[in-house]
Amino acid sequence: MAALGKIRKRGVTLVIIIGLGLFAFIAEEAFRSCEATKNQQRQQVGEVLGNKINYQDFQNLVEEYQEVIKLTQGRDNLSDEELNQVKDQVWNQFVNDQIVENEAKKLGLTVTDEEMQNMLKEGTNPMLMQSPFVNQQTGRFDVTMLTKFLNDYKSNAGNPQLSESYERIYKYWQFIEKQLRTQTLAQKFQGLIAGCLLSNPISAKMAYDAQNQENDIQLASIAYSSINDNDVQVSDADLKAKYDQQKEMFKQTMETRDIKYVSYQVVASPADRQALMKTMNEAADKLESGANAGEVVRKSQSQVPFLGMAVRKSALPADIAAKVDSMTVGQTTRPFETTRDNTFNVVKLIAKTQAPDSIEYRQIQVNGESVEAIRTKADSIYNALKAGADFEALAKKYGQEGKSQWLTSAMYENSPSIDEESKNYLSSINNLAVNEIKNLEFAQGNIIMQVINRKAFVDKYDVAVIKHTIDFSKGTYSDAYNKFSQYVSENKTLADLEKNAQKFGFKVQERKDLFNSEHNVAGLRSTREAMKWIFDAKPGDVSPLYECGNNDNLLVVAMTKIHPVGYRDLDVVKDMIRQEVLRDKKFEQIKTRLANVKSIADAQKAGAKIDSVRQITFGAPVFVQSTGASEPALSGAVAALKQGQFSPKVVKGNGGAYLFQVNRKAQREGSSPLDVKATEQRLQQQAVQAASRFISELYQKANVVDNRYLFF
Repeated sequence: MAALGKIRKRGVTLVIIIGLGLFAFIAEEAFRSCEATKNQQRQQVGEVLGNKINYQDFQNLVEEYQEVIKLTQGRDNLSDEELNQVKDQVWNQFVNDQIVENEAKKLGLTVTDEEMQNMLKEGTNPMLMQSPFVNQQTGRFDVTMLTKFLNDYKSNAGNPQLSESYERIYKYWQFIEKQLRTQTLAQKFQGLIAGCLLSNPISAKMAYDAQNQENDIQLASIAYSSINDNDVQVSDADLKAKYDQQKEMFKQTMETRDIKYVSYQVVASPADRQALMKTMNEAADKLESGANAGEVVRKSQSQVPFLGMAVRKSALPADIAAKVDSMTVGQTTRPFETTRDNTFNVVKLIAKTQAPDSIEYRQIQVNGESVEAIRTKADSIYNALKAGADFEALAKKYGQEGKSQWLTSAMYENSPSIDEESKNYLSSINNLAVNEIKNLEFAQGNIIMQVINRKAFVDKYDVAVIKHTIDFSKGTYSDAYNKFSQYVSENKTLADLEKNAQKFGFKVQERKDLFNSEHNVAGLRSTREAMKWIFDAKPGDVSPLYECGNNDNLLVVAMTKIHPVGYRDLDVVKDMIRQEVLRDKKFEQIKTRLANVKSIADAQKAGAKIDSVRQITFGAPVFVQSTGASEPALSGAVAALKQGQFSPKVVKGNGGAYLFQVNRKAQREGSSPLDVKATEQRLQQQAVQAASRFISELYQKANVVDNRYLFF
């Protein structure tokens, strides 16, 4: 009882303590939940119709696409620009797939497994022709080859020698299968829309007339440019009224930002250039004195390797290829500069020859337990061939086919290096006469070789090239960095950056409407951090200093304006609106001047320029030389009148105001008769093409969020 009494006395205190404890527990859980949500958001590359894709899933799609390109094109890697294109393509396909799947689901459209099987059996889809399962004899996709591969893939899953190649082909097939399914669903959806678009004989006749009925006219024109802009009064109310009238033109579906920036590229100083020139002169002297060309090129760390073999001009850098034809054998150039690739160069022409670009040859490889055994066997084979033995029959005796194969210059001339044995091998092929046989000795065995054919003789050049980028030194970069850093640290506002740029030798540049889907800022590589800053900054903010480009650029950015999703402000489009208002007011002035004109002669008296214009059709806008503008409104007005009629009102065009007299109206000479069915079909195809733009309408309603700039 005493204990209960103590508890009752401290009841309020206990309630407070328990309450605080519960609050702390709830707050901790809420904090953890918020933190988990934020972490998920940080990993989101984008969102479409509420469906989110995180970084890892998007990266997997990009890598999948990369592997397909590498496999189909025989590539080892992709350039930065190509990789950016892949990322864009993967993102666009993700967005389109999500939109189509959402619409298809509402309509009950699907692609069943049975449909997929039927497509594989038919084998007519163009995507299937890109697969490895095309029968070389029939030239068609062969589903039995696919089935056999899938069975082999399962049975060889544990074989490390086969699993890697099988895995690559299997993943490629999975990619094709997925693309085939999504493509088919999209085609179904588009086909459903296409079925709603019909043509008829009346529209076919109208389309035919629009293309084939020609008009010759006498045209009276007064160009807007004949009135000085300063003679036209434009008020703010005029601008506001025109803006409200055309407001839908200024709607944007994605946020953009305007920036001003200073970009400075670090280049080699005069001292850097002198130091490199000294090295190049020393290398030129060595080559000229007859030093080993391969050693000189290797020690100078040239960007162009020395193969010690003659190659075509196309295998040489463009600036070097332009030099060699004018050089004599044995000549060494003095160092020269190529501004296009920012290099100093030295060239020695060692030899020039005419050699075949393609050589057909065959060979027998000779192996054995010892060098002596190999040499003895090789001599025996060589002598037998010299005595007239059949090459293929002899090759089969030693477990080889002895089939002929082709060697082309492109197969070796772009190699980074060629070892001595490979050089000996290639030189032998290049220099052997047709039907000549040679016994080549190598450390691992002998090769008996015979050249069968030599084709496409071209000029080839054995050259030693020393090519070096005119790069800046660490000291030069440090000086440039310190100068740029001082400029950024002393100027914290855009106004100061602009005011003091010239003092430091810099220039402030402007970029309007930057999208977050772009891959760089100011055309520079490695600017992801700057892009992240731009789309997190407020107008007036100035960024920190960024090192970017190819480690040779310094950048500072100032945020000037944010254009959110919605309608552009009048201030942003004011110049465009002003031109529209000026055109309207100039037209009204010209219209008043031509108010009482009833003929071409009257128009000429009123100051109009008179021209004859022939072969005007409704289907194509007429180009008026006197105003320098394409005028679809004039084409429509002409088509509406009969022969002999004078235009009842002044036509408002893009470049001026017009009156006209229809002199002739006739069928286009040489036009074929109306084919109603063919024209209806063409009109329907045009309608379907126009309707395909429906995806842009759906895109605007899909609440697309693109955060790729945070990751790539």
